[in-house]
Amino acid sequence: MRQAALALRLELFGIIDLLSILPTCLAILLPELHFLIDVRLLRMLRVFRVMKLPGYFDESQILLQALRNSRHKIMVFLGVVLIMSVILGTIMYVIEGPDNGFTSIPIGMYWSSVTLTTTGYGDIHPKTPMGQLITSCAMLLGYGIIALPTGIVGVELAMTMMKGTPTTRTCTNCLTEGHEADSLFCKHCGEKLAPYQHDAAAAGTSTAAADIAAPDQLAAIKARMGRNAQRGPPKK
Repeated sequence: MRQAALALRLELFGIIDLLSILPTCLAILLPELHFLIDVRLLRMLRVFRVMKLPGYFDESQILLQALRNSRHKIMVFLGVVLIMSVILGTIMYVIEGPDNGFTSIPIGMYWSSVTLTTTGYGDIHPKTPMGQLITSCAMLLGYGIIALPTGIVGVELAMTMMKGTPTTRTCTNCLTEGHEADSLFCKHCGEKLAPYQHDAAAAGTSTAAADIAAPDQLAAIKARMGRNAQRGPPKK
């Protein structure tokens, strides 16, 4: 126990906590060092403890996994946005021209980025009717651009949360393995599965009863294995 407490204190965050409270403790124990109370900058080191929080949240890991799964779709989306920005910037440069503030294609791309993201700084804006029509279409298109990555990540997040963790649960009929913890029936033959170990423990199933039932279940599994060996592998 003492070794574990010592190891905890020697960790990075333990050292940060020590440095953040050390000036105040020294000023209390040694009054002549009262000027150390003004050394409040060391207390800001405790901000780094925030980096430790994501490790305790399963939701953050699920979100990171969803972002990793959708990274290719997001890259394609960003490529499409870049192409649209170049096209709109070029069109506005041709229509408006330098007289209306669109002095180059990069300036037009800056305007298209501001418009597509619905930021609208207003430092550059079209003055011709055709340019204003294109601006209106670009602003309406911007709402869809903002919603699209949200939908991509949201779908991946839902799929990640729906995926169960495979277990070693085995069907006693066809001997199929890898069922999820909340499965009630076999995913191959439809046979009702035995209660999951954790569910049985939560329901109050005693170890003695499980030990009594274990030989019968083992004999049934061996009998089915013999029948399955004679029938051959199941057809998929």
